[in-house]
Amino acid sequence: MSIALSWTPNTDYTGIYVAAQRGYYKDAGIDLTVQPYASTAPETLVSSGTVDFGFSYQAGVTYARAAGQDVISVFAPDQKGTYAIGVSAKRTDITGPRDLDGKTYAGFGTPDEVPLLQTVIRNDGGKGEFTNATLNTSAYEAVSNGSADFTIPTATWDAVQAKAAGKPMKLFALTDYGFPDQYSVLIASSQKYLTANPDVAKRFLAATQKGYQFAAEHPAEAAADVVAANPGTFPNPALVTESQQALVDGHYLTDSNGAVGRQSLDRWKAYASFLFTNKLLTDGQGKPVTVEPDWSTYFTNDYLN
Repeated sequence: MSIALSWTPNTDYTGIYVAAQRGYYKDAGIDLTVQPYASTAPETLVSSGTVDFGFSYQAGVTYARAAGQDVISVFAPDQKGTYAIGVSAKRTDITGPRDLDGKTYAGFGTPDEVPLLQTVIRNDGGKGEFTNATLNTSAYEAVSNGSADFTIPTATWDAVQAKAAGKPMKLFALTDYGFPDQYSVLIASSQKYLTANPDVAKRFLAATQKGYQFAAEHPAEAAADVVAANPGTFPNPALVTESQQALVDGHYLTDSNGAVGRQSLDRWKAYASFLFTNKLLTDGQGKPVTVEPDWSTYFTNDYLN
């Protein structure tokens, strides 16, 4: 079996590394190939059958499926969103999102960024007016050196990395300002693959679930598995340990019942409806989606225990 990463190795993927290092996949009769991040989106790789599974995020799955790609979310490593608005901790003039009016945003070019930020800023009493500069991975350095004022990091990796580098960030959680929560990390497959291989898919996800459950209960050991699975990748292995602990301390990994992996329709509806309402979805012909999709078809828990 194969799974594609959505970025370079980090703690979004801890569960698969734990499952591989601790023999959970082997015990399930699965030989897993982890395909490194590449220029082709994991949703496209999954839909085309190039890989069996791929790491994605809620907006990514929503955009792809609305456009007619065969992609469906099957597992949620995080039970709540890890994204936040980040500014340099040195910025005493920015005490909340309303202070971002007139400032420069260092962004990544995804369609939902600007309406998301406008909503949060307005909910905090601002106008939602700012300059948008797409800088991709240079965004964090731009915020640190002052050439940009704010960006959207992940609280459990980018912000931890910035602190370790001596460039701490001040974070504003999106949900603190009335913005709907979202699944910032998902594992997706295609319906074609799932229909043809239901037993294999269930065994793979059971082992993956076991890996993420272990990571939730034993963060230090799980972080060591991530480092061991990726030799030479982390110059500062403590970053991985601190990030995994942040996921546990922030209650990102488990639901209210202490379980990992499952998705809820309410969570899906809240954020996906935001994407639809802001006219960010297009169909296979590139035309705007005018009828709100049935969000229950965008994910499934059927292959989980």
